[in-house]
Amino acid sequence: MIKKLQELLDAKKIKYQVLTHSTAYTAQEIAGLQHVPGRQLAKVVMVKRDGKLIMTVLPATHRVNLTRLEQLLGGRIELATEEEFRGLFPGCDVGGEPPFGNLFGLDVWVDLSLTKNDEIVFNAGNHWQTIRMRYEDYARLVQPQIASFAEHM
Repeated sequence: MIKKLQELLDAKKIKYQVLTHSTAYTAQEIAGLQHVPGRQLAKVVMVKRDGKLIMTVLPATHRVNLTRLEQLLGGRIELATEEEFRGLFPGCDVGGEPPFGNLFGLDVWVDLSLTKNDEIVFNAGNHWQTIRMRYEDYARLVQPQIASFAEHM
């Protein structure tokens, strides 16, 4: 688990659980290994608008609808490449970023479907650990924008 996130959770006295699983790279794979429904596993998808990186957070069962996101944010939205965000998350494996863009100076948008979960599970900064915590605590710490921009796969 990345130190920056652990320090935040501990300082705010948030209850959370660190879970370990065998190495996995896709959100659906991780959900299966952790025995949680895909709708409960929060995945990060990095996008960019006019060159500015934005973190989107959505269930493993969904994908970003770029057209919908463009309507919400205005301007052209495209998926960011790993090279474009590789250096933004010190201490994290690429693809293992936790959905705490606020810790890295990024705007965070959460899809409305994720907010329906009492708890969420997400990458802890690597490909072999996740964190489980209450969605309400996550939202209070991150204060994301919430909108409907994802579609079920």
